[in-house]
Amino acid sequence: MVVGLSTFGTMAEAQQVYRPGIWIDPDGCEHWAMDDGAEGYMSPHRTRDGRPVCHRQEICGVMPNEQLFATDSYQISGANRQRLASFFQQANAFGYIIYGHTDERASYEYNVRLSENRARAVAQVAASVGARVVDVKGFSELQPRAQGSNETAWQQNRRVEIYCLR
Repeated sequence: MVVGLSTFGTMAEAQQVYRPGIWIDPDGCEHWAMDDGAEGYMSPHRTRDGRPVCHRQEICGVMPNEQLFATDSYQISGANRQRLASFFQQANAFGYIIYGHTDERASYEYNVRLSENRARAVAQVAASVGARVVDVKGFSELQPRAQGSNETAWQQNRRVEIYCLR
């Protein structure tokens, strides 16, 4: 309990609100977290025998950017929003990690922004249907699926990957 004097000279109790929760890192492992807005505390969640509590993660969806986004855009059309929302409602996962990727044809800085914005757009659809989004990142062209400087390789590299934590 924290006690202090108010401006009128009487004792006043300061209230602190703690927000407990579970944070899941990008590897799928749980951490107990406590935050009062000014300070926080976090500790790995472990089983009785000391093993960390981690969720299995696997790619459960790869969405080619051509199916979701127009060129140089991160806006998702209404029909694709519905398709994504349906995917998140039926995937039956504890949480989701969403990664955006681009091809190599623009500047690195531009592609980082575009890949992050596309991943965030997909994450917003997930959150709109109550899905728990654990992490969202844009990798630009740093993690290509296909090598080469041709349309086939570029098309495979432009994607949003959705990892399911189970």
